[in-house]
Amino acid sequence: MIDKDDFRPITRNRRRATITNAKSETVKLRNGATAAAASDPKTREYLTKNLLAPLNEDKRKCGLYDKMSCHKLQESMLSSASSFKNYRGILNWCVVMLVLSNARLFLENLLRYGILVDPIQVVSLFLKDPYSWPAACLVIVSNVFILVALYTERKLAMGLISEKAGLLIYIFNLTAVLYFPMVVVLKLPSITPVGGALALGIYTILFLKLYSYKDVNRWCRERTQAKARSLFRSLSCPSTQSAFSGMHLQVSYPGNLSLRDMYYFVFAPTLCYELNFPRSESIRMGFLFRRLFEMFLLTQLLVGLTQQWMVPIIRSSMKPLQEMDYSRMTERLLRLAVPNHLLWLIFFYSFFHSSMNFVAELLRFGDREFYRDWWNSETITYFWQNWNIPVHKWCLRHFYKPLMRRGAGKLLGQSAVFFASAFFHEYLVSVPLRMFRLWAFMGMMAQLPLAWFVARFLRGNYGNAAVWLSLIIGQPIAVLMYVHDYYVTHNQDDLTVTEAL
Repeated sequence: MIDKDDFRPITRNRRRATITNAKSETVKLRNGATAAAASDPKTREYLTKNLLAPLNEDKRKCGLYDKMSCHKLQESMLSSASSFKNYRGILNWCVVMLVLSNARLFLENLLRYGILVDPIQVVSLFLKDPYSWPAACLVIVSNVFILVALYTERKLAMGLISEKAGLLIYIFNLTAVLYFPMVVVLKLPSITPVGGALALGIYTILFLKLYSYKDVNRWCRERTQAKARSLFRSLSCPSTQSAFSGMHLQVSYPGNLSLRDMYYFVFAPTLCYELNFPRSESIRMGFLFRRLFEMFLLTQLLVGLTQQWMVPIIRSSMKPLQEMDYSRMTERLLRLAVPNHLLWLIFFYSFFHSSMNFVAELLRFGDREFYRDWWNSETITYFWQNWNIPVHKWCLRHFYKPLMRRGAGKLLGQSAVFFASAFFHEYLVSVPLRMFRLWAFMGMMAQLPLAWFVARFLRGNYGNAAVWLSLIIGQPIAVLMYVHDYYVTHNQDDLTVTEAL
């Protein structure tokens, strides 16, 4: 017989082995580790259903949770931290509100004053006598100064006169360009203020052009005399074939000293002279006629808005200015700000886009960068550097950089540029009006502390708003000052104006 002690361990071991084998088989089948289970399609299908069912259930629950969730990490659209950038609808709303508010003002103006637009009256702004055109004759006389400059350059190129003699001739000629028309306008009563302003504007442009003409030809003589010194195209001496000139032949000094070259530069929409300007391939007639249509339409719009909107407001502002009624003066100033700024914007587009592109297309002048994005200006300095590119290029090339090369500081150079600009602003306003009040001069010089303040304390949109505010409010102040002084000086008896409130 078998001993009980021997039987128990054997029975216990077998039972453990049986249980272990059964469990391991089940685990292997569930995990699909055995070759037989893995190769059997029914077993694989069974395992897939049993193993993936919990995962699919979890995914389904997560999907339902995501669908029911309504919150996520995000910023408000009007917050600066938001990446939202499309504000076109708000811009359209601003335009609609601007149109509606100005339409109300225009309707109120018509109901109060009636129709004041008179195209025939515009002629009297240019001519007092239809048979006498003094401003036009003054412009024709400017050819004398052009020919003197060309004659001087030819003599300098041939070595018949010295550099010092040529400089003296230029000093006399350029001084006469500014002084002669001023004396004629002040001494000749038949020249109207508008005609005088146009004539002086042409002479001012001619002064800047002849100064550039003098400098560039002098640079070319220096290059000829000292060949070791290389001057790049920024100094306007020819170097390589221009990519924009097409079939236009390149000119070398002194071959540029011709009547054709001189008068091309005089009529070209630039103040900086070059021997070889970039030229377009042909004249686009469609583009030319579009600009011509814009010039005609915008000129009529400027005249109509001035007669219908600006003049009544200015007339009604004379009595508050006389009485120094500050509350009504402020109200008239704000009333004048909108039409004045609108007229300034129309003038900017008409002159810097329509007119200058028309002349450039007619002359096949290739450089059409007459302005940059001044409307995005965040500083006063950026505005003055980008709203009038021809003047900015001239100041930088012939005034600011020469001062820097002579050791002047940046602040001194900027102050000198603003001073020169203030002089010409006052020259173009005070002389035609035949009175000197320095409002334009002080307005330009005030741009220096204003530019420092905006650059120092304002940034981004606040700086841009400050630039716009200076344009919208600053100009009407100068307009009211000059108009008031003009009426006081020339029309003392007409100052008893009845105000329509």
